[in-house]
Amino acid sequence: MGTGNQVTTNSSACTTGTESILLGYERIVLGHAKRMLVGSASDSGPYIWGGFDAMKVMNFKMNDQPEAASRPLSATAMGFVPGSGAGALMLEHLDSALERGATIYAEVLGGAVNSGGQRQGGTMTAPNSTAVQRCITDALHNAQVKAAEVDLINGHLTATMKDPDEIQNWAIALRRSGGDFPLIHSLKSMIGHCISAAGAIETVAAVLGLHENFIFPSINCEDVHPKISEIIDYEQIVREFRPGNSIRIIAKAGFGFGDVNACLLLKKWR
Repeated sequence: MGTGNQVTTNSSACTTGTESILLGYERIVLGHAKRMLVGSASDSGPYIWGGFDAMKVMNFKMNDQPEAASRPLSATAMGFVPGSGAGALMLEHLDSALERGATIYAEVLGGAVNSGGQRQGGTMTAPNSTAVQRCITDALHNAQVKAAEVDLINGHLTATMKDPDEIQNWAIALRRSGGDFPLIHSLKSMIGHCISAAGAIETVAAVLGLHENFIFPSINCEDVHPKISEIIDYEQIVREFRPGNSIRIIAKAGFGFGDVNACLLLKKWR
């Protein structure tokens, strides 16, 4: 590709793609680059998915209904559906983008990355909730965004037993619940969980939604998990495609195996 400046790789499970965006963002903010190509990809195959299947975190009970198998936020969620692919974004300093007449899809306001250390409830497969909440609040602080300004959450939400915990962590970190909670959805409901590629692919979807003024739906969650219903109103879950003209700021998160976290704040470019 003929790229210069810095060529590097990061590997942090399901947080990889979101983290890569923040790594490129920080390099530009520090003045070490005008633009960075950032993103992530994933592998696929029986040797990749066999381990996850052995851990019983994949939905093996709906093989005859694949379109309904990925069920983030649902009471009948039975594990994630495997997906794969790649996503990439060009990050660029504003002056450089304006100078060359680039199409600006969204503005990266900032974010945060951390690890829960696999303690205080965190394990190889479960998040340390305190660290997740701190990642969200640090992201808001670094991006200079108030919690009340977040219009939409593009959640990690994998259709496992940890979905209610994620909603609880968002509610605590943002100090918002019920009808005051931001709109929320999960792209995994439509494409499955792309593991290391998830953060990049889902950020591309979030950016396109900001630019084209739409909000994609989180399907298969007509039966919202009761623990989630105790925290947020049913109407805050985006279940159908809808216009996104009122959406200005999106919080994009990735929470990965190994107890690692990343949160990114994106803003509509005007």
